[in-house]
Amino acid sequence: MVRRTEVARRLGGFVREHRTDGGRRLRQAGILLCVGAVGLAFGVPVAAASIGTTDGAPQLAGLLLGVGLVGAGLGIWRMVQAFRTREQCFDIHERGLTHRVAGTASVIPWEDIAQVGAHGDDSRPLAEARGMGFTCDITLHSGRRIRVDTFTEDARELALVVHRAVHLGQFPQGRGRR
Repeated sequence: MVRRTEVARRLGGFVREHRTDGGRRLRQAGILLCVGAVGLAFGVPVAAASIGTTDGAPQLAGLLLGVGLVGAGLGIWRMVQAFRTREQCFDIHERGLTHRVAGTASVIPWEDIAQVGAHGDDSRPLAEARGMGFTCDITLHSGRRIRVDTFTEDARELALVVHRAVHLGQFPQGRGRR
């Protein structure tokens, strides 16, 4: 693992840190998995009981099974995402950024970033709660993509700083500098 002192030597003074809230992702995954389990737990017996009938039971069974499958699928997707990005953090430096995730750190100078694309500026409360209100994709020249979403604190500010450094040449200044 790269130490902060080594990163500071390579990338200049430390400016700010942006942590990702992995606990919130896990809580959301747990809620979605519970919704999926309840939907499937009620949907399977209703589907079995509605075999051979044409009144409202098949529609109810379809609704419950649909909710169960969607909830389980989204819960599994969010769980995988939470484990893949556990302990994720972005450190901004004067000459680049450090992407730390799961005990490893990648030192990324501004010159190594090919493109910064931000989209989905949806500030509705439900979108923010789901972590889908804002997304920023940082693409490196190597082809690697790093995704920043609203689970990362000050994600919009992080995207703006990276965009300014990469596309406008306005590099962040270390603490105490102007």
